[in-house]
Amino acid sequence: MKVTNGQLAKTADAIRCLCADMVDKANSGHPGAALGMADLATALWLKHLNFDAKDPAWEGRDRLVFSGGHASSLLYALFHLSGTGGLTMDELKNFRQFGGRCAGHPERGVMPGVEVTTGPLGQGVAMGVGLALAAKKRATGNKTFVFCGDGDMQEGISHEACSWAGTMKLDDLVLIYDSNGITIEGSTGFSMADDTKKRFESYGWKVLVCNGHDFDEIDKAYRRALKVKGQPVLVIANTTIGKGAPKKGGTADCHGAPLGADETRALKTGLGFDPDRSFEVPEEVYELFRARAAHCRRLANKWRKARAGRSAETWTAEKLLAALPKYEPGTSVATRNANGEVLTALAPIVPELIGGSADLGPSNKSIMKGVDFILPGSFEGRNMHYGIRELAMTAIANGITAFGGMRGYGATFFVFSDYCRPAIRLAAIMELPSIFIFSHDSFYVGEDGPTHEPIEHLAAMRTMMGVTTFRPCDANETAYAWAEMLLNGKGPSCLLTTRQNVPVLPGTSYEGVKRGAYVIYEGGYRNEVVAQEGTRERTVLFIATGSEVALAIEAAKLLEKDGKLVRVVSMPSQERFLRQDMYYRDSVIPPEMKKRVIVEAGSRFGWDRFRLDFATTRFVTIDHYGASAPYKVLAKEFGFTPENVYRIAKEIA
Repeated sequence: MKVTNGQLAKTADAIRCLCADMVDKANSGHPGAALGMADLATALWLKHLNFDAKDPAWEGRDRLVFSGGHASSLLYALFHLSGTGGLTMDELKNFRQFGGRCAGHPERGVMPGVEVTTGPLGQGVAMGVGLALAAKKRATGNKTFVFCGDGDMQEGISHEACSWAGTMKLDDLVLIYDSNGITIEGSTGFSMADDTKKRFESYGWKVLVCNGHDFDEIDKAYRRALKVKGQPVLVIANTTIGKGAPKKGGTADCHGAPLGADETRALKTGLGFDPDRSFEVPEEVYELFRARAAHCRRLANKWRKARAGRSAETWTAEKLLAALPKYEPGTSVATRNANGEVLTALAPIVPELIGGSADLGPSNKSIMKGVDFILPGSFEGRNMHYGIRELAMTAIANGITAFGGMRGYGATFFVFSDYCRPAIRLAAIMELPSIFIFSHDSFYVGEDGPTHEPIEHLAAMRTMMGVTTFRPCDANETAYAWAEMLLNGKGPSCLLTTRQNVPVLPGTSYEGVKRGAYVIYEGGYRNEVVAQEGTRERTVLFIATGSEVALAIEAAKLLEKDGKLVRVVSMPSQERFLRQDMYYRDSVIPPEMKKRVIVEAGSRFGWDRFRLDFATTRFVTIDHYGASAPYKVLAKEFGFTPENVYRIAKEIA
């Protein structure tokens, strides 16, 4: 398909006018980046991007990510012109409005063609790295293009992700840097003196530089980028923010506010468009996009024909459960160790699993034994060395999962989940089923002290909507949690594991883990007593998670010796339990059982929902930072002993 520079220029200018109209009508948005990047995006779409507009989910497509999601009007203009998702002009007029598909920042699942949800700067860069890696694993032969700007370059996550990608020699990844020298507060010179070219060259990237408004230079840079093998490519495109806007172009005034009626009229006049007409696109522009779409459709059909008959592997609950290792009650196993054994057992069953740890694999047991590592220039393996890059790791895992046909995971100590939260939150918004393993889940870390002992982290994780957190009580619950995480196709899952050994308990239940909570121990009942009225009212109910379940059972048995009725509930997942119907919830935690002791080695925050009244509920939690000492000393000092939990339970028994 032959496209002249004149046709590209007219198309880019039509897109500029369309983007300005969208932002003006919404009275909200960021026109500057869209106008400045229009030439780069037009040349890429019409000459180099292989994307089937009739089938935006075609696996062999090139991936295009707008890491600077505030330039979303430009992406929607491209979708409309190409016919992607049937995006109409009326929908463009509904930009940034409730219920519309043209959201303020691109949202995966809302508009077909949006690969990943972007907005928080830098995450699109890291997810692009994940998409590019997944393409290597899936052998689809596609390229990954990521548009980014000065803000993406300043965010730390881009440094982490790009350093990793360069080290891995991850080719077929092209980062297009819209270098306009402007941020919200003005010149980037106020806060950024980096030599970006040298920085990326030091990462191991191939760096190309072009004038982002000269179509010959743009095309030359793209063609060179697509030929590079053995390293990712950065294209530094020097551009003018708000290109075409006579007064606001080149200034911060057009970054995050509409151009306004007068400036938009002047823009259109200067570009040769009718200033009195809005949302108008010349027919020849549509023709160019239709021709490109037809060309890409032919490529896609050829690709599909070549891969006909291939099918993705699937797994069932039965298949997963059959592969899980079994642990005998009476033994003692740290759940982090169980995690490693379970992961290794599942590796042959789930070949789509790919991931690793932020330099903690031997400690948090996140390595699939018998499986090769991905190494620089070698992508056959499935284990990954992420290095000490928690946030990039989490976002790259999201990119792997977003690609399709792969399940990305990452691992680190739970206290460092603070570094991971921004990307976990985006996974929740996108409903991506990425998996995150967090070991060393409580103050039982011990000697490393308060900086390494998570306290408020579990409560914080539970506040994120759409995230499912599992804190298993023993090795068998850990195995069951893994089965559930793999079967969960909607939203991220987090697995919390212990550093210290914990007993393997009798009575653990896959169905109980699946439903989030279940009765793991009951005592003091006799058949004739059960039949009497008031037995539930007299029962002391213990609710615990993780390593505290065994502690609660020991305390319950001491109380049982006093002739008291007891029930212990293991609650590996609050989120799962709260999603169950009322009948099931009441069968596990009956409303009549008002005498309750809640035990967890973390903050009390969030547990009051299981309290019926102040007089009959007690909490054994920790609402202060930890200390440096052997974990058994800390357990005694902080009150996490059977004797102390028993003493507290007696207050309400």
